[in-house]
Amino acid sequence: MYRLHIANKNYSSWSLRPWVLMRQKEIRFEEVLTPFEADSNWSTFRAFSPSGLVPCLEDGERTVWESLAIVEYLAERHAGVWPADEEARAWARCASSEMHAGFSPLRSLCPMNCGVRVKLHHMPDALARNLARLDELWQQGLTRFGGPFLAGEAFTAVDAFFAPVAFRVQSFGLTLSEPSMGYVTRLLSLPAMQQWYEEALAEPWREAAHEAEVQQHGTIIEDRRPG
Repeated sequence: MYRLHIANKNYSSWSLRPWVLMRQKEIRFEEVLTPFEADSNWSTFRAFSPSGLVPCLEDGERTVWESLAIVEYLAERHAGVWPADEEARAWARCASSEMHAGFSPLRSLCPMNCGVRVKLHHMPDALARNLARLDELWQQGLTRFGGPFLAGEAFTAVDAFFAPVAFRVQSFGLTLSEPSMGYVTRLLSLPAMQQWYEEALAEPWREAAHEAEVQQHGTIIEDRRPG
């Protein structure tokens, strides 16, 4: 069985990608969660991940690190990870790669923190441009391939890559077009996403750097985590 190494569900957007994909596609795996530590995770994470980062997938004696590599590795072994239609598959790979390499203002100004609701101090132009591009990209996929997911009827890897954005939209009260907000709602209602969210809220750890990152850019107006 696969072993998937992840970090805190409340914070780790990169971990969420392969986790939600494997859960939704019913690809069996053992979850191994190692919480973020103060200062540096390098030594601890290096025990299982060559890069010292999460996520990291173990398949027997083979180790696959980095979320996009994990997705492609799974796609070679399991049907339905990418869309079956060639045109949809090409688009899905482009959109996933754009998310994987881009949207830096969205990542830095709205870090994933599932348990809080935040009012941003202001809307920087760079973040507004990211949201406009996100809206454009999502509407393109939904319209071109008929929905309800980005590349057609089925949840695939491209939806997994944007799953952390759904939590960011929820936490920071971000506003998108009606079709895009509908897509956010569909992602958040998926059984795997609901499981991740519930387990994120129940985590006993609060890592100071991640908490400070949120408060640097906004005011926490609600914290749904116990304690």
